[in-house]
Amino acid sequence: MDAEERKKNSSEVTVEEWSGSSSSKLSRTATITSLSIRRSGSRFSHVWRRILQAFVPEGFPSSVTPDYAPFQLWDSLQGLSTYIRTMLSTQALLSAIGVGEKSATVIGATFQWFLRDLTGMLGGILFTFYQGSNLDSNAKMWRLVADLMNDLGMLMDLVSPLFPSAFVFIVCLGSLSRSFTGVASGATRAALTQHFALQNNAADISAKEGSQETVATMVGMAFGMLLARITMGHSVAIWFSFLSLTMFHMYANYRAVRCLILTTLNSERSSILIEHFMETGQVLSPQEVSKMEHVLPLWASSWSLKNAKSLHTRIHLGVRVSSLDKLEVTDLLHSAESHYKKAKYLLLERKGIISVIMHKDSTASDVLQSFIHALVMANLVDKSIYIHLESRSWMDKQYENFLLKLQSSGWKTERLLSPSIIWRANWICGSSDEKIE
Repeated sequence: MDAEERKKNSSEVTVEEWSGSSSSKLSRTATITSLSIRRSGSRFSHVWRRILQAFVPEGFPSSVTPDYAPFQLWDSLQGLSTYIRTMLSTQALLSAIGVGEKSATVIGATFQWFLRDLTGMLGGILFTFYQGSNLDSNAKMWRLVADLMNDLGMLMDLVSPLFPSAFVFIVCLGSLSRSFTGVASGATRAALTQHFALQNNAADISAKEGSQETVATMVGMAFGMLLARITMGHSVAIWFSFLSLTMFHMYANYRAVRCLILTTLNSERSSILIEHFMETGQVLSPQEVSKMEHVLPLWASSWSLKNAKSLHTRIHLGVRVSSLDKLEVTDLLHSAESHYKKAKYLLLERKGIISVIMHKDSTASDVLQSFIHALVMANLVDKSIYIHLESRSWMDKQYENFLLKLQSSGWKTERLLSPSIIWRANWICGSSDEKIE
């Protein structure tokens, strides 16, 4: 009797099989009962999902930010154009070295290739030394600059056969340009991967990005070999193809960085936010700020910055105390005693420029606070003669409220993305001594 009852109860149980890496993206694949197994969906859709998992992060799209898909689309297109142009520039470079000519020597070609690679290695080290700490704070700009420098490097390779006497010099310039690309592109890619990761899945995103790039490389190389074959011996066709692809590459890169909606605070985004907040009392969203910030280098967009009110360009963060003159040091000592007794930073205003001196014990939150305070002071320079008092009053009344509104709008307020601060100071404010080191 017990056996019959168990059999009766078991026939009433239905087990459903679901597939998916995210609870919001699950799909039923089979229904199992004691009598049958019914499979849901076609075999093709199952295979397609498996293939897709090799190219998109698990849980996509809920596991990444909304700007991931459009950025990857434009990034893949620009990568495709790069690999097609690589075949054209490499063909020209090998021709200039002497591949296929009886008069060319192996040792000569090897030496020229060695000089090219050596120049690129040294250039990468120097670029890292001078700009390494600045790449994270301006990821959009350096991402665009990296690909522009790559375009310049390819152009040098294509031009090199036209000037045999200066061949080595031109090729080394091209290698130097591409070395900047390697450093800047790698560093900004790491920063963007962290931005895209919503579920601590940066490693997965990076791996899938590698798969996408591999496919773009293979397709680009195939089209590049075909194009090189068609245009062989036709200089006009080669240059037309190269320049057309370069223009598309620049456009695709610009669209890619414009798709990015970063939620971290750097100098320019902080400047846009604080200026709008002081005028309206409201905080802009990351989407609104992304449309307003510049993605081109400063020298390329200087014409627009002259007419724009760019507060962050008037802030010097992490100023060296010994670089100040005697009058500035006197003002600094006075402000340290009267305005910044409890703060971990000092502000000094001269001719509209705000210098920020950080305390040796200051933290990341202190750096953010000092920069916001400096922006407030810069905004008051042309409006008041008591900028220290009024900016201090604004910070006491509005700073905490400003941070709360930033957080509620989706901004990350843990730190300010800025170049490394290597110069700091120590000061002790008391009744009988004042000390600055």
